[in-house]
Amino acid sequence: MRIVVLVKQVPAEDTDLSFAPDLTVDRDHRPAVLNAADWFAVDQSLRIAVRLRDVQIIAVTMGPADAVGALRTALVLGADSAVHIQDEALHGSDALATSKVLAAAVARLGFDLVLCGSASADSGMSAVPAMVAERLAVPALCFADELVVREHKVEIHRDDGHGDLRVLTAALPAVVSVTERCGEPRYPRYESRFDARDKQISVWPLAVLGIDPAEVGRSGSASVVRAVTPRRAGRPRVLVDGDPTSAAIRVADFLDERDFL
Repeated sequence: MRIVVLVKQVPAEDTDLSFAPDLTVDRDHRPAVLNAADWFAVDQSLRIAVRLRDVQIIAVTMGPADAVGALRTALVLGADSAVHIQDEALHGSDALATSKVLAAAVARLGFDLVLCGSASADSGMSAVPAMVAERLAVPALCFADELVVREHKVEIHRDDGHGDLRVLTAALPAVVSVTERCGEPRYPRYESRFDARDKQISVWPLAVLGIDPAEVGRSGSASVVRAVTPRRAGRPRVLVDGDPTSAAIRVADFLDERDFL
């Protein structure tokens, strides 16, 4: 079985987002990490590899040179190899353009299962997994809280938003996005950092995928960012302590004063 895991390098949570003059996220010289939900996706691929035979795990990302950091983390976690789609024309790609590139890479690699996080921390659209599945003409099972993969079928469990559990199945090949509720990821052994140094990271420009640069980037994107408004600083938190009865009264008074009750 070949599993392709789509990963993304995102700004660290403690980093304030800023925007370049072209209104794209300014990622230059800022701390960045593997997207948290993608960490869970990599971990799920490793769990599948334990249960099934002959599983190959390939991590894939697209982005500038610094995006290789996400791939290196994925390799340390246990992925077998990685592909970095790197091309200056990709700058400013929206979800549609991104899905076009990722789907082309997945198709070139060949796959039985595509795993990815349910959302990225820097955009949170949750749209790319389904878009990739549509382009590959395979089923999409999104927001998996639990994942079960067999030789020819994948099953997910997810909360329907009303407290009820839904069980969805699809035949392989398929695309599955996982949430951070699918199980605490296991941290790699210290030796894994050394093992990862010998794993291959291939760099593919758009030409390898047969994609015209005009079809991606800002010029090839369907959405246009016309303005960016900085988010206001968060309000100070109110800490309620004391015994449960008095704490509950204080919370009720706090909500009542603000017309929330």
